[in-house]
Amino acid sequence: MIRSLLIANRGEIACRVIRTARRLGIRTVAVYSDADADALHVRSADDAVRIGPAPTRESYLLGERILAAAKATGAEAIHPGYGFLSENAEFAQSVLDAGLVWVGPKPRSITAMGLKDAAKKLMQDAGVPTTPGYLGDNQDPAHLAAEAAKIGYPVLIKAVAGGGGKGMRLVERPEDFADALASCRREAAASFGNDVVLIEKYILSPRHIEVQVFGDSHGNVVHLFERDCSLQRRHQKVIEEAPAPGMDETTREAVCAAAVRAAKAVDYEGAGTIEFIADGSEGLRADRIWFMEMNTRLQVEHPVTEEITGQDLVEWQLRVASGEPLPKRQDELAIDGWAMEARLYAEDPAKGFLPSIGRLDVLRFGKAAGGRIDTGVTEDGEVSPFYDPMIAKVIAHGSTRAEASERLGAMLKDTAVYPVKTNAAFLVKALAHPQFAAGKVDTGLIGRDGVAMAQPPVPSDAALSRAAARLVPKSSVPGFRLNAAPRCRSRFLLDGEAIEIAISGHGREPPATSALVTENGQAWLLTPWRKQGAHGAAAGDGAIVAPMPGKITAVYVAQGDVVTTGQKLLTLEAMKMEHTLTAPFDGTVTEINATAGAQVQVDALLARIEDEGES
Repeated sequence: MIRSLLIANRGEIACRVIRTARRLGIRTVAVYSDADADALHVRSADDAVRIGPAPTRESYLLGERILAAAKATGAEAIHPGYGFLSENAEFAQSVLDAGLVWVGPKPRSITAMGLKDAAKKLMQDAGVPTTPGYLGDNQDPAHLAAEAAKIGYPVLIKAVAGGGGKGMRLVERPEDFADALASCRREAAASFGNDVVLIEKYILSPRHIEVQVFGDSHGNVVHLFERDCSLQRRHQKVIEEAPAPGMDETTREAVCAAAVRAAKAVDYEGAGTIEFIADGSEGLRADRIWFMEMNTRLQVEHPVTEEITGQDLVEWQLRVASGEPLPKRQDELAIDGWAMEARLYAEDPAKGFLPSIGRLDVLRFGKAAGGRIDTGVTEDGEVSPFYDPMIAKVIAHGSTRAEASERLGAMLKDTAVYPVKTNAAFLVKALAHPQFAAGKVDTGLIGRDGVAMAQPPVPSDAALSRAAARLVPKSSVPGFRLNAAPRCRSRFLLDGEAIEIAISGHGREPPATSALVTENGQAWLLTPWRKQGAHGAAAGDGAIVAPMPGKITAVYVAQGDVVTTGQKLLTLEAMKMEHTLTAPFDGTVTEINATAGAQVQVDALLARIEDEGES
């Protein structure tokens, strides 16, 4: 068995690998950028090495620095996690050339599955069903348009080197093909340095089915059943589950057998995922499920497979990399119950899912029987603008799909994060959607109904009343009334917005200065009402603050200007997007702290508007 392991990754997956390694008695080494100097994965490892500044191209994507860190710390093996260098065949080869153990597939297997067109041809030769389409070398736009017409619209243009939803365009009409092709090629060239594309038939009721496969150096390959990842937003997975709803044993056997053939075709070792696209218009049928691509690494959603099989897939990876045979034979693996995973992101659904970064003053995860949290952050930690804003993977296991869904929903409803915004409430609504509840999900569900799911919930009167009671002194609440709790009405600020609340219960001595209202996965800050005056506005009430770090690109007002509700005050560029900040009400600009070209941090006070009627 490997004795020391460097994890060439960060965040949740680095923490996940460290947990298993520690259980197996393996010494761990973390690597970190300047932004991650105090991150959980760094504190969890036995040793840690700085590898560069915050940008990934200057740290986590520099293979030579990772190899140097392994050499300096005496690590025997490197686990790449997922993302970053995990599917980089050149890096994998450099690890082997350095005399280290690569916890992943052979570099030639990564290469074989790295380009979608070559992989698809390989799968056809191996007898794995593939989606109807064009994989030819002729990339002339006129020829591609002719091939699209042969396939029949709608079609999907896909960059052969693509991934993560990039380099992909849906074309529904012939007249839109040329523009879509040009756009797809530009994006592919910018993202992957390769603008070659393939064309596939677009499936009208698509379901995303994937099979977990595992191979060892002794010629053994098994599958650990399927997962359904059909609930997606813009090609990004939102909720994953195992097994797939509506998958009968005959179809399961056919699809999983095809996945094993695919892995054997590239002499696969380690953890991998064979991804299929299914036409779900008539349920799951073996003759309507086709190979899409292979991910030559551990998947983000691997915990649902672990939960239904009782296996630790990271342990399997480490044992296989150490030269051991697979821990289980195919006939020793079985499905036990149901599991679901939701990706909890630091993002604001009500603002187009913009990343919400900054300090996690409050971070509490809900609990449930069969529940599991995989995270890479802690309360008082930071969500950085430099990396993927996933806070945690929330996982629930149950004896049935309904039970797993109910438990996951309970965990999400009880999750409290502040002041960073999250998609927890969005996930709660997604779980409750009638189609999802019935197991009839296709990849377009959120595209059709996502606007309603993204609307933020409103806190209930009961939740507001309980929180408000903590902010008023006992003396302000009326005395005893028969068969009723004491009640009074008071004015407060809910995330800076004025609100009147009927208080039921008993006040506090001394009263709290603020209270967090949490319900259905959403969090709001409740504070006592204070009028605006010469000493400034109450927090958030007329105070215009930066929602995230960024650069001021324009300022439209000056101190003393009279403004109206919704009037543009300034523009902030952040996360490669422009955000316009506007006046929350009619009033006067009493303070302006923003200048064009200046860099600002999250929550920096940029301007203040005073409502003359409240002075």
